[in-house]
This record gives sequence, C-alpha cells and structure tokens, in this order.
Amino acid sequence: MTTTLIATDTIREPRRSVTLTETVRQSFSFGYRGLIKIARNPEQLFDVVLQPIIFTLMFTYIFGGAISGDIASYLPVIIPGILVQTVITTSIVTGTQLREDMNKGVFDRFRSLPIARISPLAGALLADVVRYLIATVITFAVGFAMGWRPEPLGVLGSVVLVLICSFAVSWIFALMGCLVKKASAVQGVSMLIMFPLTFMSNAFVPVDTMPGWLQSFVNANPISHLITAIRELCNDGHVGTHVVWSLVGAAVLTAVFAPLAVRAYIRNAK
Repeated sequence: MTTTLIATDTIREPRRSVTLTETVRQSFSFGYRGLIKIARNPEQLFDVVLQPIIFTLMFTYIFGGAISGDIASYLPVIIPGILVQTVITTSIVTGTQLREDMNKGVFDRFRSLPIARISPLAGALLADVVRYLIATVITFAVGFAMGWRPEPLGVLGSVVLVLICSFAVSWIFALMGCLVKKASAVQGVSMLIMFPLTFMSNAFVPVDTMPGWLQSFVNANPISHLITAIRELCNDGHVGTHVVWSLVGAAVLTAVFAPLAVRAYIRNAK
C-alpha cells in the first residue's frame, strides 16, 4: 500500500500556472456568475435602491436648514456625503455573501478547479460593482430631482472614483468573509467598523463645528478625503489632491487586503 501511495504522488501532475490574461478572463466569468445571482434574486438590490433615497431625503430635510440655512445650500454638501456613505457601507454585503457561499460549499468546487486562486473572489467583487453603480446613479438622480446641479464631467469622474474606492474597500470585507465563520457575524463586525468611519467624517456636518480631538480624527479619516474629492469634482469640476489621496488609498487597500483575502480563502473556506 505504501508503494502505491508513493507511486500515486509521484505521477501526480503539478498545478499549472495561470497567466494574467487567463486570470482576468476567469475573474470576469465569475463576475458574470454574480450578475446572474443578482438577476435571479432582485431582493439583493433593495438596499442600494432604497437606502440612497431614504437617507438623502431624511438627512437633507432634517439637517439642511440647521446646518446650511436652506435645502438648496445643503445639497452640494450632503449628496457627496450620502453617496460615499451609501456605496461604502453597501460593500459590506460582499463579505456576507461570500461567507454564505462558503458555508454552502460552493467555493469548495472552485478551489478544485485549475483556475487562478484570486478569480472567484475578484469575480464576486466585480459583480458587486454593479450594485455600487446602481446606488451611485440613484443618489445623483435624487439630488438632481431636489434641485442640485453638479458639474457633468465632475459627476462622471465621481462615479469612476467612488467605484474604484468601493472595490478596494470590498477586499477588506472579503477578507472578513473568509475569516469569520457566520454571515451574520461578518455583517455585525463590518457595521461596527464602517459606521464610525462614515459618521465620524465630514459627510454631514462641517468639521469646524466638532471638538478639536474629533477634528483630528475626521481630517485623517480616508472617508473624509473621498467625500471632499467628490465635492470638489461635482461642485467645482476641480481635480485636487484629495482625488490623488483617494486613488492612492484604494491602491494600497487592494495591494494589502487582496493577497490576504486570497490566502484566507484558500486556507479557511469550507
């Protein structure tokens, strides 16, 4: 029996390396799988459809007069803030759905295929970009209906920027989905992380109205940089340093958390 086992191990073919082109193609194939899941389960879109509408109307009419004096003056402030808050928090669903698929054993089959290890994760994240795009379009549409008139080119630039940054942030939650054993726990922990980051930012109120210690945190918060970048793009058509910092931050997040998520996926997906 020992001899048979040694012979079997000897003739086993090594895993074939996957080229970059194949990795990209496989990732988009898994992305298409994710889109099919969304099409067959349209309730997955309830949050990205309803949240931008509810949050925009609620925050604008509650805080608009108190903070900016009137609704029209508050729209250039609140719409970029709502946009970032909605899309970034929506990326939490990425980790939750990954954990659900792993618990069902779907990813066990993927791990046995001769494909790039990153492609199932990257594909799932690419499919979620469509959800981010829907939330972005609805947020801008609500703001426009309420009387906000942003720069057209700035809007296009903001869409691209927020999608890039949201894709990068989703790698954090993909890692959590691979490490945490229950989908409900992934959502709970993710909300505890993202709510302070989004609300302790410049999304809803001017920074200079906050205590000094909180201003330091808000000014260093990467969410604040992204919101400021989108405000500059939409309201002034200006590409400033905040855009650069947001792109650099997105690149760093992807470079750090994508390898960690893939390693955790290979090791812990059950």
